[in-house]
Amino acid sequence: MKILCANWQAADDAALEKEHYPNIEFILQRTAPGSLEPVPASALAEADALINYSATQHVGAKPADFAKAKVAVRAGVGFDNLDIHGWGAKGVPVCNVPDYGTTEVADHAIGLMLALTRGTAAYGPKLIEGGPNAWHFGLAPLVRRHRGAHFGVIGLGRIGLAAARRAAAFDMKVIFYDPLLESGVDLATGYERVHSLDELMHRSDIVSVHAPLNADTRGMLGDKAFDGAKPGIIVINTARGPIIDLDALERAMRSGRVAGSGIDVLPNEPQDMDHPLFAAWRKREGWIAERLVVTPHAAFYSPAAMQDLRLKAVEVVHALLVEGRLTNCVNRRHLAIGP
Repeated sequence: MKILCANWQAADDAALEKEHYPNIEFILQRTAPGSLEPVPASALAEADALINYSATQHVGAKPADFAKAKVAVRAGVGFDNLDIHGWGAKGVPVCNVPDYGTTEVADHAIGLMLALTRGTAAYGPKLIEGGPNAWHFGLAPLVRRHRGAHFGVIGLGRIGLAAARRAAAFDMKVIFYDPLLESGVDLATGYERVHSLDELMHRSDIVSVHAPLNADTRGMLGDKAFDGAKPGIIVINTARGPIIDLDALERAMRSGRVAGSGIDVLPNEPQDMDHPLFAAWRKREGWIAERLVVTPHAAFYSPAAMQDLRLKAVEVVHALLVEGRLTNCVNRRHLAIGP
């Protein structure tokens, strides 16, 4: 069996995968950030499966170009950079790895919140700049009490639920918006369900994004959402960059409607660091200084999570091609034929 590993990012040559799956040949395609190298012709002809290891980059070939691939896998939760329609037209299932890094991303979302609301991201730079004159508890602008504050969750899936549980442990009141969930989730979790994004934004002191990227969520947090938000809201995004309109976020932060933001994902990574929002942040302009925390799409990461991800991605392929068991399929309604 041969697996094309597109956008391979690990420093090793699939040593972990080969140790656990010695009978599989791994074809590694390394691509630099921002580049899209073509898939080798031999891989197009011979690969029994495709795994895309990038969260943002596409594969340098179309589904129709693969001669014998029977499954395509996104090594991660989000699958918006795999052509689920094209693979479905070939009768090929597209799968993801939804059960890795859940705790890491939830922890990171809460960590971004705490960096802003407990001042942990602000005090250090203030001390470096001001020395003894900055030795004062009041120099972090967004410190606030968590108990009794409303923590709004957009998307109560695995990660959203894990983040909600952590917020509840801080005695925050959790509310959530997720139009795809069936009725009764609020009763099962004890969290309050709201039925519109407008209500969530209007009531939340903190809002944390945990939704997938699709046509409905792209640009979901834009001018309308921010204009109706509770004044002083803090926005956290560890999901997908395009869910937030950066231009709208800049306007909302300049006006003070959004008091702060913790961003782990960008619409285009890392090119969007040239956006005026981040340019102002780098210059430490007064309206944004200590009010924005940025991390480099790192919420999912820990050594243990990376090991889980690498093995679980191959496990999805092995389960289907060896055991005949389809797991984590995300394009069932697009399959023309097949499982």
